[in-house]
Amino acid sequence: MRIASWNINGMKARLGYLKHWLEARQPDVVGLQELKMQDDQFPHETLAEIGYHAVVHGQKAWNGVAVLTREKPAELVCRGLPGQEEMGSRLIATRVDGLNFITVYVPNGKNLEHEDYQRKLKWYDDLQRFLVDTFDAGDPLVLCGDFNICPTPLDSHGGEGADGNIFHTTAERDRVTTLLGWGFTDLYRHLHPDEQTFSWWDYRAGAFPRNRGLRIDFLLGTPAVQERVLHVETDRDYRKKKDELSASDHAPVLADLR
Repeated sequence: MRIASWNINGMKARLGYLKHWLEARQPDVVGLQELKMQDDQFPHETLAEIGYHAVVHGQKAWNGVAVLTREKPAELVCRGLPGQEEMGSRLIATRVDGLNFITVYVPNGKNLEHEDYQRKLKWYDDLQRFLVDTFDAGDPLVLCGDFNICPTPLDSHGGEGADGNIFHTTAERDRVTTLLGWGFTDLYRHLHPDEQTFSWWDYRAGAFPRNRGLRIDFLLGTPAVQERVLHVETDRDYRKKKDELSASDHAPVLADLR
């Protein structure tokens, strides 16, 4: 089984590019973030033409998440993070082929002085509560998405020099540590503990060719998933333009499970 996570930064702008990637990589389950469209605008028919079903939690112009599956539709478990309705459409939980699969688009936080920073921390606290109340860490569970945090200096082009900035604060990193402590493994770090790779690069200032990025997109798995992992990668090739189709500022993250 091939699973993936991808912040596509606008479904309308990226549909052709998404189709290109789906046909090239053939993932079985995909968590998408930042759709920026309402449910009734989602291109179900276009994706069905290449064999994909979708469960969607959309929002006009902002946010929005979806789970794509091949073979058969995913079963919806929960649409939206309980208690966080004001922060928009940022979570969808599903079940497919015995695997619980959740995708999230965590609030950015903007900056340390902005009220959204505290809202971001609260969103993480509510996510933790939702997991504890709804799932068992002994079950096969994937939590994937855009987490808007660099867990360690290795995950940022700024290294230790970025510590204390937004995405790099102790409070944010503590939230990721708590998630991992509940029962998750960062699947990329499981196979590549010392390798520096990024999943997001700013469109500006030549950040991508200069490789000045951040690793903020993760596939987290419980032990029942971690023991099945064969391969994990950031699909950097799909941060590049394809056939005149423009890329997201995020690259997909892929994992192959036995």
